Amino acid sequence: MLTPERYQLIIDQIEKRDVVKIQELISMTNASESTIRRDLSTLEERGFLKRVHGGASKLSNSRQEPDMIEKSSKNLQDKLKIAEKAASLLEEGDCIYLDAGTTTLHMIDFIDQTKDIVVVTNGVMHIDALIRKGIPFYLLGGYVKHRTGAMIGGASLTAISQYRFDKSFLGVNGVHIEAGFTTPDPDEALLKTKALSQAKNAYVLADPSKFGEISFAAFAALGDAAIITTEAEELAFDNYQEKTVVKVVKP
Repeated sequence: MLTPERYQLIIDQIEKRDVVKIQELISMTNASESTIRRDLSTLEERGFLKRVHGGASKLSNSRQEPDMIEKSSKNLQDKLKIAEKAASLLEEGDCIYLDAGTTTLHMIDFIDQTKDIVVVTNGVMHIDALIRKGIPFYLLGGYVKHRTGAMIGGASLTAISQYRFDKSFLGVNGVHIEAGFTTPDPDEALLKTKALSQAKNAYVLADPSKFGEISFAAFAALGDAAIITTEAEELAFDNYQEKTVVKVVKP
């Protein structure tokens, strides 16, 4: 079977079944395991699929965005490890931006109150946690997205323009070697870009499920921010580390 024919067969199987195993593809194509793995890597780089342990899966809808309840229940242990690592990077007197999102929300629990940290955020869900911890914060104005509790729009962009950050911590829906950092909402992407550009150091908090995904709106190239993530089987970070810093949290 020619390479283009294998590619098409793999894509067709992913479209039909959402998830396909490497061994199944080997049987269908009579190709070697190393060949199928190379095919999957190539197709992932081109944005046709996402590699998972033992095979590949269909990419998420580029405009679909889960709500906060869905987000909070997925990959919780990974998010907690990432949040703790991110909070450990804070230094005395830092002024930081905390993007709306579940992982950045978890970060608040790990912030050392004795370090005199000041927070700027567009996350409505962050308000109670910041108040409980006694952390000084500024809330951006704007339109509130009910699904995610994020403030976005022109008012938010105007408000954030007056701030400069020591560190920005951003959530993400897709991390891709070519497409960079992406999110479903173009308005939210504009705010993320602004928060990133106004920080001395920018960090994207991404659990392993976000790698290989591409959402509708790009907000930065990989080289524009460091990534904080956790270890995962069948997920090699070598290609990503060629373009940016990847801080991998170990169990």
